[in-house]
Amino acid sequence: METPLIETTRLILRKWREDDFSVFADINTDPKVQQFFAMPATRESSVAMAGRLQDRIARYGYGLLAVQCKATNAFVGFTGLAQVHFAAHFTPCMEIAWRIAPREWGRGYATEAARAILDDAFGRLALSEVFAFTLPDNTASRRVMEKIGMSHNPADDFNHPEIPKEDQKSRMVLYRIRNNR
Repeated sequence: METPLIETTRLILRKWREDDFSVFADINTDPKVQQFFAMPATRESSVAMAGRLQDRIARYGYGLLAVQCKATNAFVGFTGLAQVHFAAHFTPCMEIAWRIAPREWGRGYATEAARAILDDAFGRLALSEVFAFTLPDNTASRRVMEKIGMSHNPADDFNHPEIPKEDQKSRMVLYRIRNNR
């Protein structure tokens, strides 16, 4: 399945390019970004991750796409879909995710890009439901989830099975949205 180029008013969601990798490493290792992740990223692990994301898009026709700002042509992060591979009460499922450079926070890019990804998920990919999860105190991501129409039921919250339970970052809030098309 060919991955489409997705355009919004201000953004282009596209396949990754090699020149995105270093900027992604900058984003991924920023302490503001890492505060919501249990495993700190290094530049090396971030570059390797970008390569894996690039490969998955080529293989499956969807994935975590590079986000480019039209006004500047700058790579500003990623958004897209990923298959959740751990076992939980809501898996198997497709997760929507995003990560935007802190210098770009507050501009609505995550929300704009995520809405476009949901359109693709429920249109071209014909998914019946999409999920998202984060730490309870990640209010910015939770706001994006709510702005794109996702709902939260506290009964769905869970401990991430890949993070030790004693780690305060193991508890996740779960959001979901159903395809109403």
